[in-house]
Amino acid sequence: MNARARLLVFALGALLLGGAYMAALSQLAPLGRGASAYADILNRVCVRERHITDVVTAVNFDYRGFDTLGEEFIMFTAVMGAVLLLRRGKDEVQAPQEDELTSRRGRRRSDAVALAGVVFTAVLLLFGSYVITHGQLTPGGGFQGGVIASTALWLVYLSGSYKVMRQVGPKPLVEAAEALGAAGYALVGLIGLFQGAAFLQNTLPPGSIGSPFSGGTVPLIDIAVGLEVSGGFVLLLLTFMEEVLEIRLH
Repeated sequence: MNARARLLVFALGALLLGGAYMAALSQLAPLGRGASAYADILNRVCVRERHITDVVTAVNFDYRGFDTLGEEFIMFTAVMGAVLLLRRGKDEVQAPQEDELTSRRGRRRSDAVALAGVVFTAVLLLFGSYVITHGQLTPGGGFQGGVIASTALWLVYLSGSYKVMRQVGPKPLVEAAEALGAAGYALVGLIGLFQGAAFLQNTLPPGSIGSPFSGGTVPLIDIAVGLEVSGGFVLLLLTFMEEVLEIRLH
């Protein structure tokens, strides 16, 4: 197929896609108004049935929890794929550690930056844990809180050194946390089976409305997802840093 034919095929495809997109836009509800009966039903029954005040979390980890399990394993597979592709080859050797590279360039780390890094690392970890454990009460949950908590390791590197970052987040521990988080979601689903119900059916007591322990199995899933997401992002960071700072081609 020559260039002119490829351009014609692209133009036809773009026109069809653009027409379908505009037709879909024309059917949307006006801005600020919803048209989903599913959303209206959940807003009415969620608090009464599950004692969860954040309906989005209830949908993600309860009413449609099986779908979210698949989404979690999509991320798990993506991280494992990246780690596999960036694994150290036979023609690669370990270069000097980042501390040595830094000293060669004559850079000096500021004490104020180091102190701020320590303070904000603790704040990020605390806030990330809060978002994970309170996802059934306020906007947040394991996905959002896991991302927040994982950024703490960036601060360790930026305010400290690569060596300190590896000591704070050793790779075997990070890999174990990600695997435990991915497996934990599936294991929570077995609770329903052991009680004679469906997989991932919320069979635990719903608790008191407004309590961090409300929602039955949802807080457990939030914690599992938080472990998997934070572990996955940290593992990607460590892998990329190894590629840049430790591994050099002959």
